[in-house]
Amino acid sequence: MKKKPNKIRHCLYFERKLSEELDALTAAPGTTKSDIVNAALIAYLRQRGADHIERNFRPRLDRMDDRLARMERDLQIALESIGLFVRYQLSVTPPLPASQLAASQATGNDRFQTFIDQVSRRVAKGKTFGADVIERAQQPRDGAPAKAVAAL
Repeated sequence: MKKKPNKIRHCLYFERKLSEELDALTAAPGTTKSDIVNAALIAYLRQRGADHIERNFRPRLDRMDDRLARMERDLQIALESIGLFVRYQLSVTPPLPASQLAASQATGNDRFQTFIDQVSRRVAKGKTFGADVIERAQQPRDGAPAKAVAAL
């Protein structure tokens, strides 16, 4: 049985200028036209494949980048809102006398547990606060017609 060779012979035609440049590159000992053309063809095909992949995935990656930017913006708004609320609460709430501290801490712990339970239920149901805000904004107030919230 005859073994197949690792290299296959091709007969190619090059433009005269390109052929002269190839001859100049192979003037140094140890380099062959086949090695140079082989390396150039491998590089070309790899680049072509990379361009194809980038061309197919770039729009999708751009959309994902846009979504992440919106999420980052929304998170920043939420954090800023919470920070302002906490600062306001701390500035308007007077300190408690020592005699009421233990009862107040117990009440606070109960309220916090209720808060955690509500958050857990809402997250499990997929219900969001933003959806509630939009729903309430669309409801009429005291007999007045509801305004459309088109921007949201």
